Amino acid sequence: MYRICKRIELESGHLLSKHPGNCQFPHGHTRSVEMVFAAEELDANDMVMDFKAIKEMLGDFLTRFDHALCMNTDDPNYETFRTAYGDRVIPFTGKDPTSEVMARTVFIQASSALADAIEGKYAYPVRPSVRLERVRVWETSSSWAEYSAH
Repeated sequence: MYRICKRIELESGHLLSKHPGNCQFPHGHTRSVEMVFAAEELDANDMVMDFKAIKEMLGDFLTRFDHALCMNTDDPNYETFRTAYGDRVIPFTGKDPTSEVMARTVFIQASSALADAIEGKYAYPVRPSVRLERVRVWETSSSWAEYSAH
């Protein structure tokens, strides 16, 4: 099995309304988002897929999180922040935007984008045999959360 990993770094804030400690207050992290793709055979260019394909598929989606505040829509201050900062507040419907929830969110988006890429909707071709294995979101240099389909 061949695997590749694309890491995208971004600055993002969140607040965890369900948290009993300081994480209930707005704070930020330098996050790294890793996406691992795999294939049993390499393509004609001797790649699992081009790294540029991953950037094309997910760059705009992940850029939305850069210098944005992620919030649970159930937080009593959500509407206040959303009114003040508009689309720089990323809604998480009924869930706190923990690293675990973010990893699943990115995995779902990456899975959908991969399906579109396989169908030829992007400039860089991706073969049907390529699959997304996992997404890992680093909250700090020593802490991460991961989501995979299995």
